[in-house]
Formats: sequence, C-alpha cells, structure tokens
Amino acid sequence: MSEAPFVIDIHNHVAAASVPSSRGASTDVDEELAARVGTLTARGVDQAVVIAGHDYLRPNGIADNRRVNDDIAAFRASRPDVFPAAVGIVEPLNGPAGLEELDRCKLELGLQGISFHTRLQGVSLDSEWIRRYLERMGELGLVPFLHSVGESSAEALWKIDVLAGDFPDLTMVVLDAFSTFEQSLFAPHVAERRPHLIFDTALAHGFSFVLNLIRRCGAHRVVYGSDLHSAKGGIPALTDPLPEILSAPLSDDDKAAVLGGNATRVLGLTWRV
Repeated sequence: MSEAPFVIDIHNHVAAASVPSSRGASTDVDEELAARVGTLTARGVDQAVVIAGHDYLRPNGIADNRRVNDDIAAFRASRPDVFPAAVGIVEPLNGPAGLEELDRCKLELGLQGISFHTRLQGVSLDSEWIRRYLERMGELGLVPFLHSVGESSAEALWKIDVLAGDFPDLTMVVLDAFSTFEQSLFAPHVAERRPHLIFDTALAHGFSFVLNLIRRCGAHRVVYGSDLHSAKGGIPALTDPLPEILSAPLSDDDKAAVLGGNATRVLGLTWRV
C-alpha cells in the first residue's frame, strides 16, 4: 500500500484478573495495559476492540458476570484512544437475569457488543437462551460476537449458519471461523448464504482461506482479528495475520476495509485515516 492503513484489531481478549474494577487499580492492570499497548504498537496496530475473557470463575452467578462487564468497560475507559470499543459477556445459564444484564451493558456501560464462547459457557450456540439474548440484542443495538472454534461441536459454524437464518436482520461477527481446515472451506458457503455475517481472521491456517471468502463474497465481509490474549492469561501471543493481509493480492481499498473500515462500520466507530 502507498501509505500505512489505519488498523483496528477486532479480537483482543482481556483476562478478568488484569483489568481495573470497583476493587481498585492494581499493578496487574498497569502491567496489562503496558504489555497490550506495547504488543499492538509493535505489530503496527492503531486500535483494538477489547473483549472480556470467558475463562473467569463464576461461583456467584450473575454477580460475577456483572463484575466482568464492569471491568472490561473500565479497561476501555483507561485508554479510549487505543481501545475505542469494548465487548462484554452474558451467560446463558443465568437465564432471565442475562436479559437484564444486556440492558445494563448497553444503557449503563456503553458496550458495543456481547461475546458468546459457548464451549466455555456450558451450552450450545443453538440454545434457547442464546436465541432470546440475540433477540434482545437486536432491539438494543448490541453486536453479537460469536466464537466458532472448529474443534468444538458447541459452537460449530453450521449452528451459526442456522442462527443467522433465523435472525436475518442482525449483523453478527463470527470469530475463529478459519480455525480448522474443514471449517475454512465451509466458511465461504455460509458467508454467501448469510450476508449479515462478518468473519474475522483469527486462527486462520493461512490467509489464502480468507482470500477464498473475500473473492466469493467481497472484502466488506472480513475484519482483521488476532485473538490476542492477556499476558497473564496463560495463552501465548498467537501468530498475527496482519503481515499476510498487508502482502495479500488485494486492492488498497479492500485492505483498508479489512484492516479497519469494516470494524468501524459494524461497531459504529469514528473512522480515522
């Protein structure tokens, strides 16, 4: 590209132990902020959408869920220049209390989306409460972030395909769809049927699989995501797909869309060039 594009990583998880909260700031928070900003800067990423981590303990049910959402909102507020948007969590096993938490996430905390990672939530993506939450999210203007790690039957891409058919007016972001070879081949077919699904690049087994989807359905259907986790989360910094995107045989406009423009559009952010 003739000049560096503005880059937004739409898939950054922040562990519950590494965020500020009503319990007060800690050294862990400062270390996490410094590590996260340092990694993003080194990668050439301007901003990141932060997503609450799903691997938190929840012995107190909805109270623990509320704390995690409070914390991710506070983390975003600590550096809004770097983190323009935050995505919370609702737990399907909390049932009706999750509907109230959706309202609070949008109206009190100002979150832009809600993440589902059902292999860590004790349900399948096609469960009744996922559907009830999606209906309320559509009313509130919250964007669903649906993890689809290919090895997990609980969040298999075919279940997202079915959900998308039942919610044709709700834009959804699909994370990790290219995480297995078989699912990578299936993704373009789902994308073609469900034009309101947006796919991120995290865990892709080579950008050529993502290119297949772009060539079939357009660059407006893909967003850059790396699945970067907290330094203390026990998950190593994964291979970043950004260099492959920058060197891909795409036009400058298509690269700009994948790297930031599409995330801006889907989440209603202020576009920067």
